[in-house]
Amino acid sequence: MSKILVTGACGYIGSHTLVDLIENNFEVISLDDNSRSSDNVLDAVKDITGVNVKNYQINLCDFEKTKSVFDENPDISGIIHFAAFKTVPESVEKPLLYYRNNLNSLINLLELVQEFDVPNFIFSSSCSVYGDVKDLPVTEKTRLVRTASPYGNTKKVGEEILEDFAKISNGKIIALRYFNPIGAHPSGLIGESPFSTPQNLMPIITETAIGKRSKMMVFGDDYPTRDGSCIRDYIHVSDIAHAHTLAFKYLEENKKAENYDVLNIGSGNGSTVFELINAFENATGQKLNYEVADRRPGDTIAIYANNDKLKSKLGWTPKYSLDDMMKTAWNWEKSQL
Repeated sequence: MSKILVTGACGYIGSHTLVDLIENNFEVISLDDNSRSSDNVLDAVKDITGVNVKNYQINLCDFEKTKSVFDENPDISGIIHFAAFKTVPESVEKPLLYYRNNLNSLINLLELVQEFDVPNFIFSSSCSVYGDVKDLPVTEKTRLVRTASPYGNTKKVGEEILEDFAKISNGKIIALRYFNPIGAHPSGLIGESPFSTPQNLMPIITETAIGKRSKMMVFGDDYPTRDGSCIRDYIHVSDIAHAHTLAFKYLEENKKAENYDVLNIGSGNGSTVFELINAFENATGQKLNYEVADRRPGDTIAIYANNDKLKSKLGWTPKYSLDDMMKTAWNWEKSQL
């Protein structure tokens, strides 16, 4: 049974990926400093899977402490690297914090990949690397332009570091550029739990519906889109998690795989903010109180994926519908009362 180190495993996508990996017979260990997450989520992972996942509460920017995890686990056969700061508005306000945290942590990990000869590495990238694109849907060959935020740029620079590293590494690397994860595990035991005021749309919607906020803001209704609001490609978090499992299996089973590859993870469809609000109201019967505000710095106008490469290379297909995304997110919110 292959052992996978999952960094940032106590986070939203990381915890769902732990579940998916365990259900596909992988051994997992977690590395998460829990500065923006809680290791309590591992209790929920145990309730779902029956497996008690060990977490190393370490900051990846501390090289020596990170190295101690590899010393203790010399049989690590791969890494899935989620750990990063990810809030777009915060990255605009504090760019140096994002560059220091997101890039130093990656460099430390890659130095240990090289030292311990870890053969497989999967990088949690983002559609934000595409910036404001003119041609939709985006493919992996879409030309990367300047990103809309420092957060997006840390992902873009991270990919460049990985591509250069792959040229001198014995291992294989896949960067997964995923679009907008929403929803929660069908069990209702794990979901999105922002540690600060949520910036992502889905938790803002559910918090408004349940009464944690009196109203929500729609940032801009004057974009050049079909209803004036931003367009995003929303995909269920469990579908994203499973893509990581399939990517790891692909690297293990295809010894002639490229040293470095990039794959989009998206539904292939774009929904506006207003359309997502309507979808939530229709799926749950909950009416939302919202008002339109000015555009938010760092937001891309419209982006959604061409996912043909992911489907053909990994045999991946999304399992959950937009209706499922709304219902599972709402069930998770209600379970937090």
